[in-house]
Amino acid sequence: MIRDNTLASRIWIYAVWALIGFFILNLLAMIATVIVSSFATRWLGTWFPTGFTTRWYSSAWNEFQLFDVLKVTLQVVFAVVIISGIAGVTAAYALARREFAGKKIVMLLILLPMLVPPITYGIPLASVLYQTGLAGTFSGVVAANLVPTIPFVILVMIPFIEQIDPKIEAAARVFGAGTFKLFIHVLLPLLLPGIMAALLLVLVRTIAMFELTFLVAGPDSTTLVVALYYAVFASGVRAVQSIDAMAVVYMVTTLIWLVIALKFVNPTQIVGRAR
Repeated sequence: MIRDNTLASRIWIYAVWALIGFFILNLLAMIATVIVSSFATRWLGTWFPTGFTTRWYSSAWNEFQLFDVLKVTLQVVFAVVIISGIAGVTAAYALARREFAGKKIVMLLILLPMLVPPITYGIPLASVLYQTGLAGTFSGVVAANLVPTIPFVILVMIPFIEQIDPKIEAAARVFGAGTFKLFIHVLLPLLLPGIMAALLLVLVRTIAMFELTFLVAGPDSTTLVVALYYAVFASGVRAVQSIDAMAVVYMVTTLIWLVIALKFVNPTQIVGRAR
């Protein structure tokens, strides 16, 4: 391969790296500002705070009832991950193994929640949930989050299932494997990398899902990202440091789950070949 070492090419490469570096630097600076502010006793018009303290974390924990909010967040996340996994993998298997009239239209309808902004269908979805009495409840928040996550699991899992030779399943049935045994002993080991990678991204997406959760959440079904929004924009006077402390809690919570998940799953498995 011949490398292009012309001046224009080198200038372009340097410009791209400079742009990437500038973006990363600004991102790190914003994160660092929030973290430093959460420990600052007072920070107005100076380069550095006048002092440091940890009392804003205890203040945020009590003022925003973070224990209850974190508990609800984890419950919602686990419910969405489990239901998305069961429904998404089942639907993906049916779509991958069966041909029927209108299949392309069905696929398009399934993928629509991923193609359009959540707020587009979030408002009519919230109206339906309010009419059925599910809005403001834990079940309503889970149902709203399932709308984009189940299609995501389907989209990820279909290629994994299609790469498995149907003759393997036929051979298992010849030897007497029923549907349950076929799935547990044959399909599940082959599909596990794809399932785990898809559910990892569903987990992170659900923690960060704001629009749909905000539209249907109630006092007892508010997740951490919605609680953070209320802390910033709701009426009343709140210390900036206390809100920043809550933002740090949100960042750390997401990071912890991501690190734990990455211990077991490599997201690149999504584009890898199932074996």
